[in-house]
Amino acid sequence: MSPTLAVLPPNGLLALAGCAIVGLVLLIARFKCNAVVAIVIAALFVGLGSGMPLGDIVTSFEGGVAKTLGGLAMIIGLGTILGKLLSESGAAEVIALTMVRWLGPARLDYAIMIVAFVIGISIFFNVGIVLLGPIAFMLARQTGTPILRLALPLAAGLSTAHGLIPPHPGPLAAIAIIHADTGKTILYSLLVGAPTALITGPLLARWVAPRVPTEMRGLLAEMVGRPAAPRAPGFGVSIFTMLLPALLMILGTVAKVFLPPESPVRPWAEFLGAPTVAMLIAVLVSFYTFGVGCGLTRAQILKFSDSCFAPVAGLLLLIGAGGGFSMVLNGSGVGAAIGGWGKTLPISPLLLGWIIAGLLRISIGSSTVSVQTAATLMAPIIASNPGVNKELLILAMGSGSLILSHVNDSGFWFVKEYLGLSIEQTLKTWTVVETGIACTSIVFILLVNAFV
Repeated sequence: MSPTLAVLPPNGLLALAGCAIVGLVLLIARFKCNAVVAIVIAALFVGLGSGMPLGDIVTSFEGGVAKTLGGLAMIIGLGTILGKLLSESGAAEVIALTMVRWLGPARLDYAIMIVAFVIGISIFFNVGIVLLGPIAFMLARQTGTPILRLALPLAAGLSTAHGLIPPHPGPLAAIAIIHADTGKTILYSLLVGAPTALITGPLLARWVAPRVPTEMRGLLAEMVGRPAAPRAPGFGVSIFTMLLPALLMILGTVAKVFLPPESPVRPWAEFLGAPTVAMLIAVLVSFYTFGVGCGLTRAQILKFSDSCFAPVAGLLLLIGAGGGFSMVLNGSGVGAAIGGWGKTLPISPLLLGWIIAGLLRISIGSSTVSVQTAATLMAPIIASNPGVNKELLILAMGSGSLILSHVNDSGFWFVKEYLGLSIEQTLKTWTVVETGIACTSIVFILLVNAFV
């Protein structure tokens, strides 16, 4: 049995988590420590300081890395191949020029936000960034628009859908825990999510972007260069190939909702709609539509595919380390300490759920874990208050779980690396947008609650 240290009281755990987060920022920003190394140090500091068994510290960290990368590594890798071929074939340029011609440069941020929000209903945030990011970069390059004017609305649309709308894992898990109605939750989430994405995407980005000057760099910028293909694909083929993963994932979701479990079609639809399978199918299709069909040789396709993985390796390490840090924070008791403190607040259950999920998010990083944990903590409160609208409570907790994304959130590092931002720039842009989503959506949730 591993030796243990003295266990801290709840207030000590909260102070410890705060020290770890501040120390992490200082290690990276002030002392120029490698981000992965700094995150591991912070995780070990929390584990040791909280009194976790020594063996559990390592196990929790490794489990967090495995859980985070297990669902993302293949998706990011395959998505990067698709994005690279989207660029090298000229498809990104075709889509960008068509959107400019149809909408004009002044409304591109609204267009990219709407597309991201709709697609984000069925695909994970990271997948959406990988698929739509090259389009945003090409649009920015073609029109001379600051990249943040397009990238932030893109991220806002995807993140709003991820945090609020089932079948994303956080809201779906919370529905099961407090026995809410899935259909009503989806309806309310669309009513709340659409105006939230509009306000925190184009409108907030227009205020933030001029205050944070950036350059066209990062993983997405590297994917978008001068096309290598002799001829570009058509607009229809380009859109179909890019949206194919989303279409397959929607197919899986529709089958799960509308087909009975004994249907022979349902297992196949769910299999084809699994994110890894959907991305693989899209990549295989792109080998023709963005490759052979555009005049690229098999050797060129192989070269572009292989060249994607080197820059992605560092990103995967960062995301994995962030997931490990989050798991240690949760396993150390920080989440329980947050929940116990939040339940003492004399406020409405909707605001209480938002606050608990928000504090969990700030402390442990993971939006999904924050919603799940908040739902577990709120379940006994809901049982004693039957008049609470469970569906809006789901949205309130999902809203809170998006607030103040920072260095313990794997999504923070994902956005930072893909857009080529510094930590300071990411805090001034992505963190502001995420906080804007949380604060705006809870206002709409409370408004809806006043009329239903």
